[in-house]
Amino acid sequence: MIRIDDVRVFLQTVDAGSFSAAARRLDITPALASSSVMRLEQGLGVRLFVRSTRQMRLSAEGERYLPHARAMLEAEQAGLLALQDGRGQLAGTLRLAMPSDLGRNLLLPWLDAFQQRHPGIRLDLSIGDRNVDFFAEQLDAGIRYGRLGDSSLVALPLAPHNRRALCAAPAYLERHGWPRHPRDLAGHNCLRYVMGEATYERWRFHLPEGVETVQIDGDRISDDADIVRRWAVAGMGMVYKSRLDLHHDLQAGRLVDVFAPDWGVPAPLQLVIAHRAMATPLVRALHAELRTQLEALDRGPVAASR
Repeated sequence: MIRIDDVRVFLQTVDAGSFSAAARRLDITPALASSSVMRLEQGLGVRLFVRSTRQMRLSAEGERYLPHARAMLEAEQAGLLALQDGRGQLAGTLRLAMPSDLGRNLLLPWLDAFQQRHPGIRLDLSIGDRNVDFFAEQLDAGIRYGRLGDSSLVALPLAPHNRRALCAAPAYLERHGWPRHPRDLAGHNCLRYVMGEATYERWRFHLPEGVETVQIDGDRISDDADIVRRWAVAGMGMVYKSRLDLHHDLQAGRLVDVFAPDWGVPAPLQLVIAHRAMATPLVRALHAELRTQLEALDRGPVAASR
């Protein structure tokens, strides 16, 4: 008889690359992880891994069994959540990744309220500006900007019409003047940040006459987009980010639009899952909650461009 716990250890071993790494994730001993996989192999009558003194890899039988093992765990989770959903309850751990600025300054209060309404939920948040590996990091969902490069992922729209906004603090504009065209940014301090593995320093704009791309420069750069926003609020330069990231600063007048809002390139926001089977009742409820909150925001321009 196949034990679901043994299947779970098998999948962890595949994702982690070794028994010892899987054991650390599961908080068990490497010997227990190894014996669990051996018991699964005996039950199936096949070798799932090819082992040597230096490495371990999936066997041909293991490769064929892997998608079925994942489906078994997904079916177990879906069944448990369906029972909870039928009782009108949401419960379980929600492992969620989201961008730094958006997560800290907009989403976090909404997630707090969501958990307070559903106290059976446990939140496990990962905040950063890199695209994470859903399988390696065992994520239930992620919040991402832009169109998906990996067609195997599934996007649930949150703010499909969101755009980037070029903004600066009023004090910066008083000192350095207002640019009239993207080419004028060559004379301004542009605050840069790292997206994935690359620095975002080619800024694209959708002008009435067509798309314009300019190479920008500045004296500050960070791998945390929230830091870059703070520099802009402090009057240290111009920032070109998602309007959602800058929403509260625009509302409060700490930042103002430099160009017309429709000059910004599209930056659609979505809740991303690894595949359709991950759209559990808990994930669907989160999607509905975030979409409702985002639709309630005033997305109109806060300060007119000059």
